[in-house]
Amino acid sequence: MAEGDVDPYPQVFVVDSQANYVSMPGEKRPRWVRSGQTFLLLLVGLALLGLVVEGCFIYSLYKKTEGGTILSQVGSKDSNDIPTVRPHLEDIQQRPFAQLIGSDSYIGENNEVQWEDKNGETVTHNMGFEKGRLMVKEDGYYYIYSKVTLNVAEECELIQHKIIKATSAYGKDIELLKSKSLRCFNPTRSPITHKEDIRNSFLAGIFHLESGNTIFVTLENSPKMLPRHTEYLMGAFMIYPGGLLQE
Repeated sequence: MAEGDVDPYPQVFVVDSQANYVSMPGEKRPRWVRSGQTFLLLLVGLALLGLVVEGCFIYSLYKKTEGGTILSQVGSKDSNDIPTVRPHLEDIQQRPFAQLIGSDSYIGENNEVQWEDKNGETVTHNMGFEKGRLMVKEDGYYYIYSKVTLNVAEECELIQHKIIKATSAYGKDIELLKSKSLRCFNPTRSPITHKEDIRNSFLAGIFHLESGNTIFVTLENSPKMLPRHTEYLMGAFMIYPGGLLQE
């Protein structure tokens, strides 16, 4: 073919259909990313569920208080009234208690100490008093106490101070508390110093008492007691109402 001639036929390129193609793999997210998204969705679901449960609880509480009865009972911020739990206070105020002081004729029959229930710092509330004895009207646990003051300078006797419960359930009285004291005159003392030897005896404890029980104090081989009424006391007060507690 001479130079400058143009070939009338275009060149043909043959594509080999058997050639191998190299496919590029698609982009794949790491596993921790997928796990994090799942965990985040779970947290969002739990938060929404919590809001629904809280809303239901608030609505239920509002319905039970009939539109805010509790708030009206507590009082507004501007109120000067102090909220009180009336049933509890009323229960405490009605609990029995008593305190007695010594009588002029301090020792009666069978060594029973006599008490005064009308003068001085004496009080009886929901408890009876008859012939030197406290009378229980309500079942419960009571704190019982007794204190005596003695002048034992001229005695040499075994002094016994007791708190006793009398009940129809038993054939005899029951000793609840007892103290013993042996005091003897010392002849080596001067006449001035041995005229007085003041001793105190105090008994106290918690016991279950029933309606109809009586409580009294005895003083065996007692020396002369001090004349001041406030030197010897007997008292009781309920600390827990009701029958015996089951273990």
